[in-house]
Amino acid sequence: MPVNIIEIKAKCQDAEKVRKILINKAADFKGVDHQVDTYFKSPVGRLKLREGNIENTLIHYNRPNQAGPKNSQVTYQKLKPNTNLKDVLAAAMGILAVVDKQREIYFIDNVKFHVDEVRQLGAFVEIEAIDEKGTMSINELQTQCEHFMNLFELSSKDLIKVSYSDLILELGRT
Repeated sequence: MPVNIIEIKAKCQDAEKVRKILINKAADFKGVDHQVDTYFKSPVGRLKLREGNIENTLIHYNRPNQAGPKNSQVTYQKLKPNTNLKDVLAAAMGILAVVDKQREIYFIDNVKFHVDEVRQLGAFVEIEAIDEKGTMSINELQTQCEHFMNLFELSSKDLIKVSYSDLILELGRT
């Protein structure tokens, strides 16, 4: 079943400030995850295999490329670590891009926060207002996302329209 998520990604000018706000709001810190996301050539949306020490997931999502909060339709399957799924998907679909990052993971209720350091790209923060149960409206999720954007004082110039994979691919084109 697809999950509704309203999310933003932004360049992070002050990761320590974001951490302090999350701590002051009693966010549940899940840990630091070294994640390697392998994106596959998908005819529809994006398909990635996330391999980490906390999260191991196959994720398919459709999301518009826009700078502000965006609605993502996400379908995912949690996996056991060290599967050979990457080899199978690479052989069937081909690899589009690989994103290597250190990710701090926090939660406040249904809102997930990432403080990321992405190899080749730098520091980012992500906010994901998640409705896994189908009980919240898009407007409620949007309001949650915007609340934390304002709390973190994220500037519109720092908002990122695209996926990390798109940014990595763009580096290869320049």
